[in-house]
Amino acid sequence: MAQQFVQTKIKGDKVVLFIKPTCSFCITAKDVLSKYKFKPGHFECIDISGRGDMDNLQDYFRELTGARTVPRVFIGEECVGGGSDVAALHKSGKLEKMLQSIGALQ
Repeated sequence: MAQQFVQTKIKGDKVVLFIKPTCSFCITAKDVLSKYKFKPGHFECIDISGRGDMDNLQDYFRELTGARTVPRVFIGEECVGGGSDVAALHKSGKLEKMLQSIGALQ
């Protein structure tokens, strides 16, 4: 069920951010991504902290991405990592190019 949920959410040309709202790295990722103007429907932030299947989701993140931690940031169907990774991509200018390549920006 967790696998199906994640696969359904990350499918297509959008950015999906899986978070826990009290996590400082999640806040960093969300702040970095908030600097960009996304087309409607091309950015989704999903709080997994209140979900009954949270552990299953994190187990699937490990299987899929090599890390169980949040945030897990997907651009298109590719995981680009967590908060520090997104901040580094933004600082280097690569993040904007990645977002443009999937047509997520206005």
